Amino acid sequence: MDAELAPFLTRIAEALERIAPPAPVAPDFTAARLFRHDPETGAFHPAPDYPLALDSLVGIERQKARFLENLERFAKGVPYNHVLLWGVRGTGKSSIAKAAFMTVSAHEPNLKLVEVDRDQVTALPALFDLLRERSERFLVLCDDLSFEEGAAAAKALKSAMEGGVCGPPANVLFVATSNRRHLMPRAHTEDRGLIATAEDAEEEVSVSDRFGLWVGFPAMDQPTYLEAVRGYAQRYGLAAPDLDRRALQWAQLRGGRSGRIAWQFIRDLAGEQGKPLPL
Repeated sequence: MDAELAPFLTRIAEALERIAPPAPVAPDFTAARLFRHDPETGAFHPAPDYPLALDSLVGIERQKARFLENLERFAKGVPYNHVLLWGVRGTGKSSIAKAAFMTVSAHEPNLKLVEVDRDQVTALPALFDLLRERSERFLVLCDDLSFEEGAAAAKALKSAMEGGVCGPPANVLFVATSNRRHLMPRAHTEDRGLIATAEDAEEEVSVSDRFGLWVGFPAMDQPTYLEAVRGYAQRYGLAAPDLDRRALQWAQLRGGRSGRIAWQFIRDLAGEQGKPLPL
C-alpha cells in the first residue's frame, strides 16, 4: 500500500511547492537611498534621488531648521522624536522631509528613506519589525496620513511606534505629513453623544501624541510667495520683466498662495522658455 501511495504523495508535495509563495528575498538597500515599500510582496523598490535642494524651499526656515536638527540627531544615533508635519496643503511638508533627507544622507550613507502608502498603515508593525534587524537607519515617510475609517489603521500605527513588548526600533524615524494636526477625520465626532464625542476626541489625541515633534506649516503670505517665485527663477535661470505680476495672477487663478503653486508657476514659465527643470 505504501509503495502505491508514494507516487501520488510525491505529486501532491510537488504541486504544493509550485503554488506556494516564494521565500521573501532579503532587501538590498545598497541599490539607492530612497525606496518605496510594497507590503503585499515585501519588496523595497529603489527610487531616484529627490532633486530639489533644501535651500530652494523658502518661507519655511524655522520648519527646515527644526526638522533638520531632529533628523541629524537620529542619523547620529542620539535621542530623537517621530515627526508630524501638519498644516496647509502645498506648503512643502513632504518636500522638506525628502530634501532634508538628501542633505543628511550625503554625509550619512547608512541613512535610507522608505516611503509607505497611507492606505497601507496596517502593515507598519511588520515593516518596523523587519527594519529593526537591519544595520541601516531608516526614515519611514507616510505622506498625507489620515484615518478615514479610524480604528484598525490607528491601532496599527500606535502599535508600530510603540513596538509592543520589544519597544520601538531604535533605527527607525517615522515621519508623517497631514493637513490635520489631529489625524482622525472630524466626521467621526458628528451626530454622537457627549460621551462618544469625548472618546473620539481622546482617540484623536492618542494617535497624534505618538509624535514627539509637531511642525506646523501656516498659509503663505504674498511677500513669501513672491520670494519663492524669485528664488526658483534665479536658481533655474528664468527671467521675465513682469515676473511678480504674472506670479500673482497665477496665484489668483489658483485661488491661493503656496510653495506648490509657486513651483507650478515656475514650471509653466520654464516650459514657455524651453528650459528644463529637475521635476
